Amino acid sequence: MNVRRHHISGTALAAVAALGLGTLSACSTDSAAAGGTEKFDVVASFYPMAFLAERIGGDHVNVTSLTEPGQEPHDLEISARQRTQLEKSDAALFLKGLQPSVDEAVTQSGIKTKIDATTLTTLEEHGSEVGGHADGHEDEHAAEDEHGHEETGGKDPHIWLDPVKYAEVAEGVGKAFEKADPDHAADYRKNTADLVAKLGALDTEFKNGLAATKTKVFITTHAAFGYLAERYGLTEEAISGLDPESEPSAARVKELEKMAKADGVTTVFYETLVSDKTAKTVARDADLKTDVLDPLEGITDKSRGTDYFAVQRANLKALQTALGTA
Repeated sequence: MNVRRHHISGTALAAVAALGLGTLSACSTDSAAAGGTEKFDVVASFYPMAFLAERIGGDHVNVTSLTEPGQEPHDLEISARQRTQLEKSDAALFLKGLQPSVDEAVTQSGIKTKIDATTLTTLEEHGSEVGGHADGHEDEHAAEDEHGHEETGGKDPHIWLDPVKYAEVAEGVGKAFEKADPDHAADYRKNTADLVAKLGALDTEFKNGLAATKTKVFITTHAAFGYLAERYGLTEEAISGLDPESEPSAARVKELEKMAKADGVTTVFYETLVSDKTAKTVARDADLKTDVLDPLEGITDKSRGTDYFAVQRANLKALQTALGTA
């Protein structure tokens, strides 16, 4: 599992604690309204979970996110106020293993409905080593694979970046909502079916859009796209694995430069919520371009789209540009 740790200033932590439960733009802007409303109150751990709750719950739910827009989800530390508000809510929707402080808070809470997204689909191991190649690709780079890799194996939590797995989670969330709030079960069922259909259409767009490209290899600063790569026959090369802001070693940069030339790689991708310093370092040394591939951990004014679907389509376009048309 690729769990990152970054340093946050005391001021930033204090601001998060003071704000309490943050909300998505589509939710109420009153963070104090996390629980105790007349609607079905759902606390979501971060954006991908909140998006599901909003789309499935519709008008019947009041959704709040524990992670503020623009905050790196892995950095989140739950405040005392957030714990209190969590107790007032009807359901918690989270992804166990991604945010330890959320896992602890939900486990210790008396909230009746606890929905762990990792139980609604199958998690896989990706990135057993930084720079690990997909099956069938190892032989070309056997020499390079002997050096410069950092062991980072474990269950990959980034299931939401694969539309198929995200749809599986959506179906599970819908059933949980139906059980917890049976008065609105029919609407939850309809909304879930609509969302799953849209995710199916997105899957088709990715499948068709990436079926014929000049190269199947792409470089990222953080190994977040393992499921997406596997789904569409691509190979993700992560620069630093656990920490996208860490400086890569000279050996790793040299390895990536060789791999880029061998596989026709043109672009180093970075993400919106962390610095692009690492990507620019590798791109400069390997004479490559840089671009954004958004792991969709949060929506900000820097995001290429206002919701999950828009950002995913921007990701598809970025991949098509970088991989080239065969």
